[in-house]
Amino acid sequence: MMETTNILYIGRHIEILAIVVRLINSNEDWNGVGVINDEAAKEIFCQKEFSLVLLGSGIQKESETNLCAFFKKQNPNIIIVQHYGGGSGLLKSEILVALENNKN
Repeated sequence: MMETTNILYIGRHIEILAIVVRLINSNEDWNGVGVINDEAAKEIFCQKEFSLVLLGSGIQKESETNLCAFFKKQNPNIIIVQHYGGGSGLLKSEILVALENNKN
């Protein structure tokens, strides 16, 4: 059996966050966790082992830079993907491509 891939989604819009997390969790191999602010993202990242971080739209450049640096320092192998929206097919393919590229 494949192990579950933990995915952290950081988004600034609560409605979109709920939808993205629901879409992630609709895949039986994925476990999605969504947070709205940087402090919560850092806190949960330290408590749980994530394979992938999705950065949603609305995150300021400075915030994004700080988050990426923090995540890479905690886990140099973390995959960070910018997800700006689109359909559920796009989200799924972005995640699958990122995970597949990281295997090599």
